[in-house]
Amino acid sequence: TAPMSRRPLIAQIVATIIAGLGLAAATSAQAWGTRGHEWITGLAIERLPPALPGFLRTPQAAEDMAVISREPDRWRASGQAHDAERDPGHYIHVDDAGLVLGVTPFAALPPTREAFDTGLRVQGADQYQAGYLPYAINDGWQQLVRDFALWRVERVGARTAKSPADRAWFVQDLRRREALTIRDLGVWSHYVGDAANPMHVSTHYVGWGGGPNPKGYSNAKDLHWRFEAIFVKANLDRAQVAPLLKPYRDCACAIGARTTAYLDASRAQVIALYDLEAADGFGKAVTPQSRAFVLARLAAGSNELRDMIMDAWMASATAEAAPGVKVADVEAGKLVVTRAQFGDE
Repeated sequence: TAPMSRRPLIAQIVATIIAGLGLAAATSAQAWGTRGHEWITGLAIERLPPALPGFLRTPQAAEDMAVISREPDRWRASGQAHDAERDPGHYIHVDDAGLVLGVTPFAALPPTREAFDTGLRVQGADQYQAGYLPYAINDGWQQLVRDFALWRVERVGARTAKSPADRAWFVQDLRRREALTIRDLGVWSHYVGDAANPMHVSTHYVGWGGGPNPKGYSNAKDLHWRFEAIFVKANLDRAQVAPLLKPYRDCACAIGARTTAYLDASRAQVIALYDLEAADGFGKAVTPQSRAFVLARLAAGSNELRDMIMDAWMASATAEAAPGVKVADVEAGKLVVTRAQFGDE
């Protein structure tokens, strides 16, 4: 829990966020804009190694997932229940002390959204005010692991199931699994891309906002949109991101730790972003430095997305596709799968 001295700060931050919700929706309605998200996802898919399933690595699949990556922004304003649940998945408000709304240490987030929300509510906040981007990323990654696990097992079942009826069922379900995986990966990639924008992991998300501002950083309410969409459209090209892409990096860590490290690295760029804004680098005084900064953030998102996909594929090799159905046993021929193991009611 936060000490008593922090409680006025918590109230101030929460009030600022609530007051700015409508403006935030208007100025940040399409994080990274369509170009940024399509570049991040498309470039990640194009760099998947041959070890991953071929259905993910076709030009059509890369194009589909790049376009699908825009969907979470296109869903906005669908209705009160829909938006209240989904919109906070795009961000998390971490203050300069590394605390979410002045309460929960970002470096030690609990494993579930329920526990995260419970801790915040003790101090008068909640997950919807704070945002829960790390959980959106972890949740989507775990879904991808299950998609891959099912694909691995169904591919084998389509060849080796004992009855013709079971083999036919696996063939059909494998086709559906591939379509679902493309959809799941495309949607999830949006949140990984969002995290590459430092403003999505900071309380300074619509201009510098409230709190100490010793350098007099901008409070321009349109900065978020100018940075991630207008600037990208006017000044950058997809091909400029490619030289900044890196080989796969195995962090040898769990997805929660990988996500936290990724978001922390992005958050560390907030001051650099506002320094460039102070020099009008995202306005009329476009410089090589401001171009390089945004290109680096786009590349960071694409690199992390590709790496997380690789991690999900490798994790699926030791996962279960259904209760008692271990992928490793099926692929090694130790277990012959049947339709009944996946429900045949």
